[in-house]
Amino acid sequence: MTSFSPGFHGRPRALADRLPPGQYPTESFPVLSAGPTPRVPTETWTFTVTTETGATRSWTWDEMMALPQQETVHDIHCVTRWSKFDTHWRGVPLTAFLDDVETAADHVVAEAHGGYTTNLPLEDVLDGRAWVAHTYDGYPLSPEHGGPARLLVPHLYFWKSAKWVSGLRLTVEDEPGFWESVGYHNYGDPWREQRNWGD
Repeated sequence: MTSFSPGFHGRPRALADRLPPGQYPTESFPVLSAGPTPRVPTETWTFTVTTETGATRSWTWDEMMALPQQETVHDIHCVTRWSKFDTHWRGVPLTAFLDDVETAADHVVAEAHGGYTTNLPLEDVLDGRAWVAHTYDGYPLSPEHGGPARLLVPHLYFWKSAKWVSGLRLTVEDEPGFWESVGYHNYGDPWREQRNWGD
């Protein structure tokens, strides 16, 4: 018989079906970071896409806010085993930044203020699968949760949703990011429990 972590008993079955293996649900939103919290004012914030040839295109905060915005609701799953259901976000789909980019790349490296990086297949950030999110639950995203803007890639473990995102670098070869280079799984699918390289 399947058992769940304490606090899960009595929840509707629909939520149990949404909980990946090895995870427990939480109402809180734990804050976990690899280093100190950067404080990036929106007045100086930029988002830059760099192609494999070195060509760049950048957006200021105001230019990003003028792009098509989306409200989106997703369950999120942390590699440390917590999951949070029905999180509400507002942001810009990554496709809006990449639509006019000429590239032969198959991969991206998300870069963040503070030096954090994480790698993703290009196809995983297109077609409504990833956003630059600036609002959480109706409020501007706090610095502790990656504000003023973070990557949101909800179908993967949450370390792939880089906080304090500053840009994307398109690459032909896959380049492991910060956590991937020290043993985290290169892809990070919570439904396959891809926590570490050997998973």
